[in-house]
Amino acid sequence: MTYRVCFVCTGNICRSPMAESVFRARVAEAGLDGMVEVDSAGTHGWHEGDGADLRTVAALEANGYAAGHTARRFDPSWFARLDLVIALDTGHLTALRRLAPTQQDADKVRLLRSYDPEASDDPDVPDPYSGEADGFVACLEMVEAASTGLLSAVREQTEGRPA
Repeated sequence: MTYRVCFVCTGNICRSPMAESVFRARVAEAGLDGMVEVDSAGTHGWHEGDGADLRTVAALEANGYAAGHTARRFDPSWFARLDLVIALDTGHLTALRRLAPTQQDADKVRLLRSYDPEASDDPDVPDPYSGEADGFVACLEMVEAASTGLLSAVREQTEGRPA
């Protein structure tokens, strides 16, 4: 049975597609790509159908990650098929938990940086959209740091699951 993870930010053009790409690579490196499905969405539909921000694409490609992406808005009905919903900041965490049809669904929502034991006191991956390219690089570094811990947690959840 496939374990499904969805990363969520605001418009699904910066942070969440970056997290999706990085985590998909981690899953593949771990040999779990047949067991774990990774995607992303936004809390808002402003950019639906658009590709990732060019600065996101540049940061991903410069670090060896795939950058193909089409933005979409998170639909509350997805909770039924998702095992884990990863919010990129506390605003997304709150919005997603409000959208959750049940408490069990709300419990599926977690902050990405909660998987990084070295994270600072700020639990958010800051939105780089209004800044320069270096903000996207900093965002990528935070995503990469948290992805290791997230992969460990997902691996724990998938152990013993039928393929």
